[in-house]
Amino acid sequence: MSAKRILAERRGATLLVTLNAPERRNAIDQEMVDDLHQVLENHWHDEALAAIVITGAGDKAFAAGADIAQLCARTSKDAYKAINSRIFNRIEEFPTPVIAAVRGFALGGGCELAIACDLRVLGTSAKMGQPEVKLGIIPAAGGTYRLPRLIGLGKARELIYTGRIIDAQECLRIGLANEVTADDQVVERALAIAEEIAKNGRLAVRGAKQALNAISRPGNDHAIAFESSIQAVLFDSADKQTRMAAFLKKPPQKG
Repeated sequence: MSAKRILAERRGATLLVTLNAPERRNAIDQEMVDDLHQVLENHWHDEALAAIVITGAGDKAFAAGADIAQLCARTSKDAYKAINSRIFNRIEEFPTPVIAAVRGFALGGGCELAIACDLRVLGTSAKMGQPEVKLGIIPAAGGTYRLPRLIGLGKARELIYTGRIIDAQECLRIGLANEVTADDQVVERALAIAEEIAKNGRLAVRGAKQALNAISRPGNDHAIAFESSIQAVLFDSADKQTRMAAFLKKPPQKG
C-alpha cells in the first residue's frame, strides 16, 4: 500500500483502519478500494483479532463519498463490476465485528461504507445521507438494501428519493447510529466498544455475526446484481454526465 490511502494500526485485539485522504475528504477512489481489499485479506484469518474500527483521517469527513471524477468517467461496463459493492460486502462478511467511527461527512459511498459495518459511533459533527440522485445515479453499493434493513423501508425511501443529508442526532433517532459522542471521543469510544467485544469468546462472537448476517441479509447477491443493472443504465445517461460535470465545476466548499 505505497500510496498510503489506508492506514492500518493494531491496537491490542483491535485493528484501527483509517481512510487516509483528508485533503479530498477521504473520497473513496479505486486506490482506496484496492488497499481496503488488501487490509481485509491480510487479516481475514487472524484468529487473535476481535474487531476492526474504521475511521477517516482529519475532522471533516469519514468519507464524503465516492470519487466523483472517477464516477463521471465510469460507464455501464464499470457498473456491472460492482466495484464499491464488493468491498463493502467483504466488510459486512468479515469474520469479526466492524465498527465505523464517523466524524463529519459520510455521504454516498461513505454512508454505504458505514452501513456495511456492524456498528456506527458518530461524533456530533457527523452528517450522513445518500445524495446520489442529485448526480443522476442511485446508491448502488448497498444503499438500496442495507439502509432499509437499518431504518425501515419508509425512511430509507425518503432519504434516497430526496437525497437529504441528516445530522448525528437524527441518525441516532432513526437507528442509523448506535451512539453519538463528542467528535474528539469518537475513535476512542469505538475502540472501547471493540475492547468490550474482545472480552467475549472469539468463536462465539464470530458465530453470532455469521448467524445475524444469515438472518438479516438474504439475497445480497441478487440485490447487488439488481443495483448494478440499474446503475449501468444511469451511468450512460446524459443526465448523469450533465449533473456530475456541474458538480465538478463547483468551487470546493470551505470548512
